[in-house]
Amino acid sequence: MKVKTTLILVIALLVTFPLMAQEDATPTVQEAFLPYETGPSTSYRSASGAPGEAYWQNSANYEMDVRLHPEEHKVTNTITIQYTNNSPQQLKFIWLKLDQNLFDKESWGAKLTPHTGSRFGNRNFDGGITIDDITVRQEGEDYDPETRSVGTNMKVDLRDPLSAEGGEVTIRIDYSFVIPDYGSDRLGRVETKNGIIYEVAQWYPRVAVFDDVQGWNIRPYLGAGEFYMDYGSFDYRITAPSDYVIVASGTLENPQEVLTQAQQDRWEEAHNSDERVYIITREEVGAEESRPRDSERLTWEFSIENSRDIAWAASRAFIWDAARINLPEGDQALAMSVYPEESAGDNAWSRSTEYVKGSIEFYSDYLTKYPYSTAINVAGTVGGMEYPGIMFCSWKATEAGLWGVTDHEFGHIWFPMIVGSNEREHAWMDEGFNSFINSLSTKHFNNGEYYRETDARILNDWLNSEDTEPIMTAPDQIQPGNLGAVAYNKPAVGLQMLRNSILGPEAFDEAFTEYIDRWAYKHPTPDDFFNTMENVSGRDLDWFWRGWFEKTWTMDQAVDSVNYVEEDPSKGSLISISNNKKLVMPVVMEITQENGQTEVIELPVQVWHRGDSWTVPYNSTSKIQRVEIDPRREFPDVNPGNNVWSSE
Repeated sequence: MKVKTTLILVIALLVTFPLMAQEDATPTVQEAFLPYETGPSTSYRSASGAPGEAYWQNSANYEMDVRLHPEEHKVTNTITIQYTNNSPQQLKFIWLKLDQNLFDKESWGAKLTPHTGSRFGNRNFDGGITIDDITVRQEGEDYDPETRSVGTNMKVDLRDPLSAEGGEVTIRIDYSFVIPDYGSDRLGRVETKNGIIYEVAQWYPRVAVFDDVQGWNIRPYLGAGEFYMDYGSFDYRITAPSDYVIVASGTLENPQEVLTQAQQDRWEEAHNSDERVYIITREEVGAEESRPRDSERLTWEFSIENSRDIAWAASRAFIWDAARINLPEGDQALAMSVYPEESAGDNAWSRSTEYVKGSIEFYSDYLTKYPYSTAINVAGTVGGMEYPGIMFCSWKATEAGLWGVTDHEFGHIWFPMIVGSNEREHAWMDEGFNSFINSLSTKHFNNGEYYRETDARILNDWLNSEDTEPIMTAPDQIQPGNLGAVAYNKPAVGLQMLRNSILGPEAFDEAFTEYIDRWAYKHPTPDDFFNTMENVSGRDLDWFWRGWFEKTWTMDQAVDSVNYVEEDPSKGSLISISNNKKLVMPVVMEITQENGQTEVIELPVQVWHRGDSWTVPYNSTSKIQRVEIDPRREFPDVNPGNNVWSSE
């Protein structure tokens, strides 16, 4: 009896087998699904993507006494750096970053600027830092250290090794530099009707990062690669002519000394207003009564905690307005904009503070709370550049362009100001992540005022071209004209696919915000991101990291044929599909029958585990009229011409 039962079951399976989804007759192991190596767990970094129990990072606190000399476009500074070595090893020397030396005409960056010019190059400016004095204090004694420069880095030899796990050393430097007119679109100066606007960044010697991944991070500043810094506190004073207004990273500590009484009153009003409040109006720019006149020069005092950098701007020409930012848990910050008369107008910079406020409020709700007391947007020569609490955006930007650059730069507060990745090596970890969240913010702002729907095929021409490069390419090695696609757009599209079509918003958001929580004010690597997303979402994504981030593979899914079981549509249909390129993605198919019924079915990416073709059973009741793969254009299919099968 048992034999008969088994035989009947086998016969039944053989009869019904054509109705079951089945793989290609010659299975192959797809390269896409091979294990993607993200390294083993260490005491510093867990294979789960979280910091390990012994994770450490060093810190640097800065004090500065700065003077602006407009007559020479010059900055002088005395900086004191207190550096703490939290690593498990002694340090015999310290590397400093002198990024301003890019603007020495003999710098590597200057020599590597293409003859046709470059946004991030040195346009024939001969500047850089002039060091007048450098002193090290160690174990209570001062001495003049031996130093050696390599590119934009300077090695400071210590007389005695800096002890591990808490050793401290103080470095004091007197130096100066001339602000370039064009500073690789990251700093500079521009002449306006009412005076020069100075935007000052990459302007002080800062300690390079010493970490558990590379030791000292010594990649020089060549222009395209941005920055990687440890966190610390900054207390600094900027002295300038009294008719100048200065805005800077952090909290203005002495408004009573640098603002008129009327401006102090407006300052307080702005802290309690959701609408724009003018601190300096258009009519007041340059007026005698608009600035304190007790002395020829004023000193502005600023401080910021747990920051990786600072920047500032100064001008006689600033219109200045502000409004309250409403943060989670009832907290507040102050949005501010400074801009010249030429940039004013309700289709331009007069809406800047509204944009700052909207951007920060969205990201604080979606990700984690904005950490600083102020958020400042500066109109000047820089097209768009981010620093803690202060952004430089083009003084010529208007409407959607101004919203876009403002939202993008303030999005950088989360990547890389809070999540401190290595921009000089992994531009996509801040630019790409930021471009992704920008799409969400833009959709939200003012009911989508500037939002334009796009899909995953937006990069198809580039993906199909010979110009394509991997996302993982270091920014200084990305080919001219490719930075936007490689570091911004492709990773952003990848995260959109991951959120909308692979993990789903709920699972994605849980993993993405966990990544931020784990690595806030720390230094994650790409592997830390990959591992966190997998461990928290519960999904194996090796195929995705390899195909979309590491490789330049493309995707081409196709509907090859439709057949009927026993040539009878009412008994079911067999839909044959194929994956004709190396990049794999899940399958979404819209099936329309002649009886008018339409249904969307989805198959997991594992459908391609054993090969490039698959036959999908479908419980049809009439002839199939049309089958379309990826009907919502969710995936970057580079050959959409074979996505549709039609009976006509």
